[in-house]
Order: sequence, then structure tokens, then C-alpha cells
Amino acid sequence: MVEPEGAIRFIGSLVNYDVDYDKREATTNIAGLFKTKAVYSEGTGCMLVYKPEDVTQGAADSFNSAVGSSDSLVPEIAGPAVVEPRNEQLRAALDRAFAEREHPPYIRTQAIVVVKDGKIVAERYAPGIGVDTPLLGWSATKSITNALIGILVRQGKLDVGQPAPIAAWQNERDPRHLITINDLLRQTSGLALTQTSSGFDPASRMVYLERDMAEYAEGAKLTSKPGTQWAYTDGNFILLSRIIRDAVGGRASDVRGFAQRELFGPLGMQHATLEFDATGTPNGASSMFASARDWARFGLLYLNDGMAGAGRILPEGWVQYSSSRTLDTGYGAGFWINLETGGKAPYGLPWGMPHVPHDAFFAMGNMGQHVVILPSQHLVVVRLGMSHHPDGLIAGADRLVSDVIAALQHDSID
Repeated sequence: MVEPEGAIRFIGSLVNYDVDYDKREATTNIAGLFKTKAVYSEGTGCMLVYKPEDVTQGAADSFNSAVGSSDSLVPEIAGPAVVEPRNEQLRAALDRAFAEREHPPYIRTQAIVVVKDGKIVAERYAPGIGVDTPLLGWSATKSITNALIGILVRQGKLDVGQPAPIAAWQNERDPRHLITINDLLRQTSGLALTQTSSGFDPASRMVYLERDMAEYAEGAKLTSKPGTQWAYTDGNFILLSRIIRDAVGGRASDVRGFAQRELFGPLGMQHATLEFDATGTPNGASSMFASARDWARFGLLYLNDGMAGAGRILPEGWVQYSSSRTLDTGYGAGFWINLETGGKAPYGLPWGMPHVPHDAFFAMGNMGQHVVILPSQHLVVVRLGMSHHPDGLIAGADRLVSDVIAALQHDSID
């Protein structure tokens, strides 16, 4: 259950909603105002619609979205049954991570998957959730966008050092023409797209009120010279999502086919769904669903230096690039890194995990979504949930991963 956050905490009693399961749509309003509708389509998830034709287009993109190969290049990480912990220490680590508080705020761990040397050695799920249940990654989706950009770099269609191919910025008198793809990936674009999750910030408006998210983001002014200041915002990754869309054909179905053919299929990710806005741009900042095992398969791609079996998915050096520090922060390029630094990350969270090896890097999303990659341990740990307490956020991930490392320290993995 998602607890109210931001401004919704104060106006929650005024929010009305209606779900029509037959039509597969939901409508909401706030005291009869600000009406919105979301429609579900197979393959592309839910989409906010603003015009009648949006529904038709969404259905068409959904119908065409399953194109592409689903042939995996990697061996399966487990059989169909839930994998019981390899040893009692691992069991205790999962017990600790799933332990719930008696009073709110709650931790609500939904899934944990531990992969050592390419095989699951422990996993657990909350009631009603299983090995195939798609779970929202929130901002862990940014790391998926990193991968799709990396694939286009490998194919020679993009270069991270090039100015972002956004038509509105091409005039040399526009200071935004200096923004590179690297700046967008590293959150150093300098664009005035403040993200506070208050409901009144530009990033919230972009996602929830704008039919064309990228058009809104590209209209933002600069607040600093590109590449000089770090500021976390979904807007940078929405712009990257538009760049991906345009590079692969311009439609939601093109993006879905590209992602399936080049990423999800080769990794054996069978339950991944990217969601889109009404213009066919994926919300590559915060809206991908995948099973916990699929998130683990994605982590293995980065653990294995961008390789899926004998096939290269990401260009050589991409993993090192993605996990290298941006300015003086604990952020890389679409991933968080585990290096000590001054100050705090967004939302008052610490930058990293003090009890976890420094070579770790991770995808992270709101309410405790973590895909932690530990090259020195040959280990990937996935923790997903709906947490509103620090024990389910990065502090909890730190404890879980350190417990797992200790449990595997003297354990022989076949």
C-alpha cells in the first residue's frame, strides 16, 4: 500500500477515484477538479490519456509492442520454484529484512532475490507476490534507460559526448545546445526541472499533468551551466527517453520492440513492462514493472560487464562509465555508487551503504527499490517493497546486503 506523500497528505480526503475493471481504466479528480484518466493496455501498461485518440493510439501501440526476439542468451538463474535460502545465515538475513513494524510507518518488503555466481541462492516474497509478479521499480527505471542508451551507443547511433539531439535546442544562441547526453545521464544538465515530489514542483507537473512529458522538459530554462552542478530530476531521463524513442522509430511500439529485442529478450526478462505517455515516449524515469527475478537478471548484465553469455549488450567500458562518480556526488550515470561524499542525496537519504564494499553500485527507486551490484562479491541483491520507514530504504538495503555477504562468506556455492 502506498502511503500519501507530498501535498496529497493534506488533500487526500478530497481525492476521488473510480476504477472500471471492464474498460480497464481509472479516473480521478480532486474535489471535482483536475480530472485525469489512465487506461491500461497489454504490453504497455497504464497511460494517462488526454484526448479520445490517445486511447486508440495506446491500443495500437500495445498491439504492436510484442515484436522482437525473446531468445535468452543466458542460462536460467533458477527453476520455477521459489529458491529457499542456501544456509541458515541467509535465512536469518531474509527474516530480518521481512520483519515488520507493529506501528506505521511500515517497511512492507515485497521481494528479495540474492544471486551469487549467476544462480539464485535465496529468495522470498510477500503474500500475493511470486516469482513472476511484475513490481514497479520507480526510479530504478533510470538504470534501464541507461542500458537502452548504452545499446544505441554500441550500435553507433548515439555518443554520450554529443549535444543532446533535441530540435528545440539546436540554435547555437540557445545555451541549452551545450547540454550533452552525458549531462542528462549524470543529472548535470542545469535545467530548471526541480524535483521535490511535493505535487507542485515542475517534475510532478511533467509526469502527471502534461500529455507530452518531453516537450514540457525541453522547454525548461537553464539554472546553471551544463556539466557544472548536479541536481536530481526525472526530467533529464524523460528527455533521454524521447531521444531513445526518436532513435528507434518514433512510436511506443518501436521502443517496446527495441527494448525486447536488444535488452529484455537476451537477458531472459519475461515480465518487463515499460509505460508510456500519450505521445509514445516511455517514462524511462520511473515507470517500469518487472519481476524481482527480472530485476536480478538486469543486475547481472552490469555484474558481467555488459555481456549476456557470449553476446555483448552494452559497449565495452559502459559499466565502468555508468558507475564512475559524477562531480563530488554519490551518483554515476543512471546508477548510484557506493563512495563516501559530503552532504546528502535527495530526500534526506545518505549517499551510499557504509557496510557494503565500495565497488558496489546500484539502481534505486522510491520506497525502497534496490538492485545492488557487487563485482568483488560476484553478487546481485534485489530488494523491492513499498516502504515508508528507513529500515526499508537505503539503510535497510545496507543491512540486508551486508548480512548476505556475511552469510555467504564461508559458504561454498556450487
